[in-house]
Amino acid sequence: MAVAFVFPGQGSQAVGMGKALAGNFAPARAVFDEVDGALGSKLSTLMFEGPADTLTLTENAQPALMAVSLAVMRVLEFEVGLDLKRDAQFVAGHSLGEYSALAAAGAFTIADAARLLRTRGQAMQKAVPVGVGAMAALLGLDFDAAVAVAAEAAQDDVCQAANDNGAGQVVVSGNKAAVERAVEIAKAKGAKRAMLLPVSAPFHCALMQPAADVMADALSKVSVKKPVVPVVANVLAKPIQEPADIVAALVKQVTGTVRWRECVAAMAGAGVTKFYEAGAGKVLSGLIKRIAEGANATAIGTPEDIGAFKASAGGVS
Repeated sequence: MAVAFVFPGQGSQAVGMGKALAGNFAPARAVFDEVDGALGSKLSTLMFEGPADTLTLTENAQPALMAVSLAVMRVLEFEVGLDLKRDAQFVAGHSLGEYSALAAAGAFTIADAARLLRTRGQAMQKAVPVGVGAMAALLGLDFDAAVAVAAEAAQDDVCQAANDNGAGQVVVSGNKAAVERAVEIAKAKGAKRAMLLPVSAPFHCALMQPAADVMADALSKVSVKKPVVPVVANVLAKPIQEPADIVAALVKQVTGTVRWRECVAAMAGAGVTKFYEAGAGKVLSGLIKRIAEGANATAIGTPEDIGAFKASAGGVS
């Protein structure tokens, strides 16, 4: 049975995430301490206690979600005996989760991943003035239909497919007026639902180019090692392992489409039948079950989840 570990993206954050892990496992506390030290602030306190509106800020949510994911992985390694190189065929993450995947596989240190995600969050927020951009979810249209809707809506503005999440769930991003046009066009073309999303910036579209430039500079200053297992890159929907390819994919990811449906399909096509979602929430597990028929997807984010993982024939086997 081939196994992949996947890592959630923005939107999975919630006040209290990671608190039980920290209370029960020393390796989890060590991860949160390392992230706090790297950022020079008590992000862990914000995660455990809130307030929610501050945790939801992009510059906080991104490193916080990575911290929870890596806390889960360290507990699985130190308490359960997980060896990613031995026990997994791939890792992958949704948007910021790609950084979590890379840190879990040893391409980045946890401290570098935290600093990169703080920089990424700040740069993405600053790239477009508030109110200029928007994102919308188009439900019930396949990807090609959603791309056609975005193209029709763009006119002289930016409107692109930002996330292909699978199961007829595509998110478009761009100038607010164009995204609003896309919502109406999608409804006219038979979308089950089309609605603006409560986000602070238009992620994963050409308007994010200033943030991509910031990340190219930031990534050039950190050590990137070859991960112990391949990462299935969002913008390529195929596995990569060379540091130069990883950096290029992460820069492109800021403005490019998160091809999650294709990423999952690629892993399933390579024989993966068991997916573990490490971190906060269960969003990816739900998507995976709808994308890859017959795939088993399990979320691991709490001490109880870790106990269940340990009890299931020694974890991954």
